[in-house]
Amino acid sequence: MTAPSGPTGSTGPCGPANPYRGDVTFTDARGRAHVLRPSFEALVAAEASLGPLIALARRASEDGVTVAALAVLFHHCARAADPAAPEPDGFGALILETGMTAALAAFRALMEQILGGPHRGGERP
Repeated sequence: MTAPSGPTGSTGPCGPANPYRGDVTFTDARGRAHVLRPSFEALVAAEASLGPLIALARRASEDGVTVAALAVLFHHCARAADPAAPEPDGFGALILETGMTAALAAFRALMEQILGGPHRGGERP
């Protein structure tokens, strides 16, 4: 099992994750890096399926996040970076194959970007 990287340094079919855009990478058990890009369109689509993202974060803090919710959020954010990204069912299978620990680490990093914003000080390269 490979752990996801943080918001920097990984490459996917769309190129490397861009931390200034808020990208996070989920690396699945097969070694494929999926760039999760929390674009406005991706977050609107995720909220249409999951409800408010603030409520999702609250549920997650109470150990109430489901594999289905992770799969939907990952799907929408991955599609923002790569139109050929897996559907939610495909991400669900990847999450289970990779393990919840790795998926939750990527989820936490993604929620930090969504709730806190991608710019953490410093200058852009």
